[in-house]
Amino acid sequence: MDGDLLEELDKFCKDGKAKEAVEILLKLQGMQVTVNFDCLLRLISVCGESMALKEAKQVHEHIMRAMSSPDVNTYNKIMEMYSKCGAMDDALDVFNNMPERDWISWDTMITWLAKNELGEDAIDLFTQFKEAGFRPNSKMFIGVFLACGVLGDMDEGMFHLISMKNDFDIIPTMEHHLSIVQMLGSAGYLDEALEFIHKMHLEQNVNVWETLMYLSRVQGNLELGDRCAEIVEQLDPTRLDKESKAGLVPKKLASQNLLERRTQGYRAGDKSSPDTDKIYGLLRNLKAQMIEAGYVPETRFVLHDVDQESKEEAIHAHSERLALAQGFLTSPARMPVRVTKNLRVCGDCHNACKIISYIVGRQLIMRDNKRFHHMKDGVCSCNDYW
Repeated sequence: MDGDLLEELDKFCKDGKAKEAVEILLKLQGMQVTVNFDCLLRLISVCGESMALKEAKQVHEHIMRAMSSPDVNTYNKIMEMYSKCGAMDDALDVFNNMPERDWISWDTMITWLAKNELGEDAIDLFTQFKEAGFRPNSKMFIGVFLACGVLGDMDEGMFHLISMKNDFDIIPTMEHHLSIVQMLGSAGYLDEALEFIHKMHLEQNVNVWETLMYLSRVQGNLELGDRCAEIVEQLDPTRLDKESKAGLVPKKLASQNLLERRTQGYRAGDKSSPDTDKIYGLLRNLKAQMIEAGYVPETRFVLHDVDQESKEEAIHAHSERLALAQGFLTSPARMPVRVTKNLRVCGDCHNACKIISYIVGRQLIMRDNKRFHHMKDGVCSCNDYW
């Protein structure tokens, strides 16, 4: 029987089913059956990727019971797990109480603080790192530039770019240059980002132009976005899909959302859930309240050649909204709802989710493929730059 449960645990881990995997883990724990370390590492990864905070805490507790003195790598993995759940207080608690730290510990905290929009905390931690006599490596500066972008502090970012060369003898790579473009562009400094690209000592590649194309369009500079798109097409035509050529931000041809307490994958317009009627009914009620609050659907994000009413119906059935509705239905009132997407959240859904957070009085924590969005009382931590 033990062997069957261990096989089942391994299967749930491979399938990314955090809730089911942890249920098996707790059964094995009650039977005093030892779970091998590799399996625990896979479980840590599954909980982080699924933003399954409840299960993440149970795995953490199990590891602390099962291992008398976890090594620094294990603590780093636990810290990253909490960070991916958007639970930075828990991550910081691990960081502050771990017996020893290596540079990965510091880098993980700096990077994930920035990804969770805590830019000032990330820069403060980087300062502590240097004041402790440690030398940052090339990778750590990627998180630093991200933090500066979150803060919108371009002077700080450029200071660190110069410092990495002059103080630490680190030659900026293309990844660093791309981070600077992201930093400048995400804070609205599009002209400065364009100038930075032209002055780069490295050969300009398709990634920097694609990044600036996206940032320009997100912020409404369609002319610059189209200019960048022309360059992208010259460098690598495969980078431009139908949406990109139409001047839109790529969003949800394939998306999946996962909730903390109940894991469920969704695509736009999905009706596969047994709770479909309740989900769509809730969304209809929310739509009416959103319109009263001033929401106007941005139907340019719908590419289908249909009438305006059909476009509005389509956009209200985008995957993140389905996931949020499922979360509202299956979690206690006022509890934060966590959603993850494998693509960027579209502009209309971003605005809609902000308004929804105000209407329902809940914190919505959304992780797309670039950053976290902590939405509360109608405001997003990204300050509408993402």
